[in-house]
Formats: sequence, C-alpha cells, structure tokens
Amino acid sequence: MPKLNINGNEVEVEDGITLLQACELAGAEIPRFCYHERLSIAGNCRMCLVEIAGMPKPMASCAMNVSDLRPNRDGTPPTILTDSPMVKKAREGVMEFLLINHPLDCPICDQGGECDLQDQAMYYGSEGSRYRENKRAVEEKYLGPLIKTFMTRCIQCTRCVRFMSEVAGVPELGAIGRGEDMEISTYLERGLHSELSGNIVDLCPVGALTSKPYSFVARPWELRKTESIDVMDGLGSNIRIDSRGREVMRILPRNHDGVNEEWLSDKSRAIVDGLKKKRLDRPYMRRDGVLEEVSWYEAFTEIAAQVEKAGARKVGAIAGDLCSVEDMFALKTLLELLGSPNMDCRQQSQKLHPKHGRGSYLFNATIAGISKADVILLIGTNPRKEAAVLNARIRCAYLHNHARVGLVGPEADLTYPYEWLGNSLAVLDEIAKPDNPVLKALAEASHPLIIVGQDALSHEAGDAVLAKAAEIAAAAVKGREDAGWNPLSILHTSAALVGGLDIGFVPGEGGLDTAGILEGTQSGDIEVLYLLGADEFDVSRTGDAFVIYQGSHGDSGARIADIILPGAAYTEKNGTYVNTEGRVQLGERAIFPPGDAREDWTILRALSEHLGAKLPFDCFGSLRRALYKAHPHLAAIDTVEAAKVELKLGDVPPLPDTPFGVFIEDFYQTNPIARSSAVLAELSALHQEYEQGLAGADG
Repeated sequence: MPKLNINGNEVEVEDGITLLQACELAGAEIPRFCYHERLSIAGNCRMCLVEIAGMPKPMASCAMNVSDLRPNRDGTPPTILTDSPMVKKAREGVMEFLLINHPLDCPICDQGGECDLQDQAMYYGSEGSRYRENKRAVEEKYLGPLIKTFMTRCIQCTRCVRFMSEVAGVPELGAIGRGEDMEISTYLERGLHSELSGNIVDLCPVGALTSKPYSFVARPWELRKTESIDVMDGLGSNIRIDSRGREVMRILPRNHDGVNEEWLSDKSRAIVDGLKKKRLDRPYMRRDGVLEEVSWYEAFTEIAAQVEKAGARKVGAIAGDLCSVEDMFALKTLLELLGSPNMDCRQQSQKLHPKHGRGSYLFNATIAGISKADVILLIGTNPRKEAAVLNARIRCAYLHNHARVGLVGPEADLTYPYEWLGNSLAVLDEIAKPDNPVLKALAEASHPLIIVGQDALSHEAGDAVLAKAAEIAAAAVKGREDAGWNPLSILHTSAALVGGLDIGFVPGEGGLDTAGILEGTQSGDIEVLYLLGADEFDVSRTGDAFVIYQGSHGDSGARIADIILPGAAYTEKNGTYVNTEGRVQLGERAIFPPGDAREDWTILRALSEHLGAKLPFDCFGSLRRALYKAHPHLAAIDTVEAAKVELKLGDVPPLPDTPFGVFIEDFYQTNPIARSSAVLAELSALHQEYEQGLAGADG
C-alpha cells in the first residue's frame, strides 16, 4: 500500500485511489466541482489543485492516482501540500476564471444556501472582478417538466453529461461548441427520457440546473428535514422529506450504499404535488348512491352493523401497495379477532407465499450484490420501469463487470445491451435443460443472477414459473451452494408486499385470496370488503359487497366505496417498510395528515371497539412491541439476513407456451399518489410521446 506525506502527516492509503481521495482520508478538505466519486474523472474545473513536492506547478488531485506518485529522492514518501500559499493562489485563480461569466443572481437563485460555487467563493473568491468585458449569455434549454435551466450559470463541469451517459444510460446530454461558446445541450431541444433525470439537479454544483416544480418555493433554511423511506417501488430508497409547516416542499435522496446509493427515481422525487391533491380528509358514507360527509362515529357504527349482518366469515380484506407493516399487522390482528381468514396483500394475485420460506420471495442476491453479477437472467421483468434505481445497478454491472444479460419476456428498451431469449413461459423449460447454453453460462459464472419479475409471478402458472426459476438457480450454483451466493432474486414493485408476506397477511386456514375474495363478492360469499389502500386491481369485480375504503387519496378504490375512512400518506405517519431484499427500514412522519384524516393504525384501533374486538394496543409503541414479539426479525433494522428457499422441486409441471405480459405500462402512474400528480402526468405524456415515436420509427 502506498505511503504519502500529506500536510506533514504520513499516511498509508489503498492502492488505486485518487490523490483527492487520499487527501480526504488524511483529513484534508479538497474543493471540487467536476469530481464526483460515482462518476468518471473529467478534470474540467481544476479546483482540486494540490502541490506535490518536486513538481513545478500544482496538479489536479482528482485526475492523479496515488500509484503514479514517485518517492522523493531520499526515498521518503511523496510530499503533498493542500494548504500552501501556492495552492491557495492557484485555487483563487481558478475561482476567478469560473466567475468571469457567472451572473450575480445569488439572491434569486434556487441553489442559494446549497451552492458549492457559493461556498467555495466565500473562501477562494476575491472582493471584485478585474474583467470589464460583457458577460456571455446562454439560451435556456428545455429538459422536461422536472428540470429548470439557467445555462448562463453553467461552469461546464459535465457532471450532468457523465451521469446521463454512465449511470442513467440515456446519453441525451452533451457539450456543443468549444471554448467560451461551449454549451450543455440535448441538441434536439427535447425533454430527457430517463427515469433518473432529476438526479442531475442534485449533481449540479451551481444553479444551472434546478428543480422546476420547486422553483422559487422555499429556501433551505426554512425547511424541516425528515429522514424517511420511499414507497413508490419495492426498492426502499432512502429519502429526505423537506417540509414547511404542514406541507411537503420537496423530496431528495439520502445516501445508502446498500440500497439506492445517492440516486432517486423521478417518480419518487416529483410526487410532491400528488401528496396535496385528491386528498381524503373527511369520512364519507354512500347514501342513495351519493357520498355524503359523516362523522367518524356514524361511519364506524355503519361498518359494525354491516359486519354483524354479514358474519365474520363473509368479511374479506385486501391491503394495498403503500401500506406500512404496522397498518397491515393491525388489520390482520383485527380480522383474526373477528374470526375472518379472508385477507391478502397480493393485489395482483402473485404466486408468493411465506410457506415456501422467506427466500422464495426476496431478492436474495441483495441489491448491492448486483454489482458482482457477471451473468444475469431477467424473467418476466423490465427493471427500468419496475425499479429504475436498481436498473442503474444492472447497468453498472454491465459497464464495470462486463455482465452478460438475457431477457425472457417482452422486448424492452433497457439501458444496456441484452440477449432476447423469447417471450414465452416455455422458454424456461428449455433453459433448465442441462445442455442449454444459457444454463451453462449461468453455471460458469462466478456470480450468476436470476431476477424474476412480478408479471411472471402474477401469471396463472406463476407457481410453476417460480419453481422453474428456483430449479435453474439451484443448477447454476450446484456444488457451490455454501459460497454464500443465492442467485434467485424476486424483484418487487410494491413497498408493502414483502412486509405483508413477512407477517403472514395471506389467507388463513380455509380463507380466500384476492382472486377468491373478488369472486366471493360476486357470488355472495363475501359481503363486506375492506380495502386498506388497495387500488391496483379490477375494482369493477367487487359485486354487491359493502366496500370500505381506507386510504389517503380518492382513487379507484374510493370511487366504488360505500364507506371512506381518510388515512395518512407515507409522509404523514411513522411506519416500517421491508424492501425487495428483505431489509427492514423505518419511515418517519414529516407532517400531519390534513383535516380529519388519521394514521391508519389509529383508525383500525378505534374501529375495533365498535366491532367488539378491541385491539390490544393503545399507542404506536405498544403496536410495535406486539409486532416485534410476533415477528422478531422485523426488529433488526437496516439488516439483510440470508434466507432459504423451501420450494418442492420434484415435479415441476411443463410450462405453457404463453407469453409474458407487461406488468407496468406507465412508470409514472402506478399508485394513487402518482396519479394525483400533475408533474408526473406531464412526464407520463412526454414518455408516451417518445415511445410512440420509437414505435413509429421501428415500423
């Protein structure tokens, strides 16, 4: 390991890192604009200059590797100075050049208070400018409804260009012109078509790229910052909710190397306006076909009368995609006290069940483990639409690990090359044969990865698909099962599904699943249907059942409901969420629900008294204690435990020659909050126009 003398302190650093990283390990703060640890080295801004003994001029520390430094003539480690007069003068010169054309609009810039250029200019900037020429001006660019541009402020650090090319995999940004005429542009002047495009706003070190929905809304020092978990997909991205008063102002990513690194999908970022619209803030009851506002007492009394009239065996419940574990646990406990076994958290009838072992429904390779994969088989999934941030991990494996990707399912516009193996369930039978080249490639790989999507599991033959995928995974690691690598990985699109399966929110003995409950509402076997934020199923199939909808937004479930109970959105309550890899994470309340809306577990607790089945917890702490007592693994916060698959693989039936479907048609319209957002509706229209243009070009 190389040894360096940095500011008089001798340190030993890892071989292969940059000089900038080595200096920071030694405790020296190095200013930078173009350098970012997750992007390639550009060396554009020259702000990270340091002095190296024996070299006649300062060197850019981001572009120099520690292994390139030679010892001093006397054999001592190379000497680096980060705070010498030469370094300070050089950085001041760089800052003066950066500010030649930068406009003096800090008071009106949305980046104010969070601007790297502003911070560095406080230390390295001069009291005035020596340049009397006119500042250059650059026309603004259209980058879509999420990104607002002030390109006159741009310092050409190219972070945005490198992110779109390397991480997002949609190289639509680039530099045109040279010297002073250089501009960052899409060239065709159209909106960006990446599900991760909003991250360039966070990457921009100046105010050239800012958030269009957040434009001129608030200053960072006005905001209350709450660390929480995103629920727009099954990834469990770590987020920071910035709020002012009783309103969420913006949502930003938090760094978590094991989950989302520091990226966030556009849907999770732009959902803010959807949290304020189409909100349910009063209880409602349907009378003579019209929903009327009622009191909580009237709503609970009517529910109790309907449940008593129907009997517990004719009560069914379906949990939605945005529910916290505590909410589902409270509803499950209530149903068990009433004596109803009819419950399900699998809205799309996915063939997943806790009886097969926790490993049968988890992303067993872990999200961080994707970077190790060298052969990846996608089964019935489009990761770009189902988990955009996870898709960036697969692209990383392709770029840095030269991973080969095969797809069984509909052809998709992914951000990396792949081999299309066909769109039929029967293809899996062919892959499972010992002489199949795909199986051989998986077996020869050091870290094979098999990703099974929700469409594959929602199929009528989903049980057989899962068993066949497990068979292929077992064959891929045959003889090395103890290596600690399980290639079978289920990709979830719901933030609630893994948690629901963990607590057993599935039919009890003799109970009905989602499909059975919906059939029962039409046949009369189910007379009362309780929807806990459930909207992603065919609501027209609820028959003549008395429907109770508890949720935060007026979507499809609320439209068919006889009773509406206003609940809290994920930003308005504390809750536990389990992501696709089984990592237990805690979401925190940022604001309070609007109007008479309440946290979901409190609604169920109040209702239980009217039903004569009082829940045994009176506060959130006692609810969590009961949850941890029943399911101890949920108390292990932010950990991923290895799990086993207990599928019986003896007699897997042949799979039918039927095609896979598309599980998510529109990335931006997957839940009630997203469908309430005007920004996401605009993004959806932009992407549909783009996809139709691609289809027309292909035709």
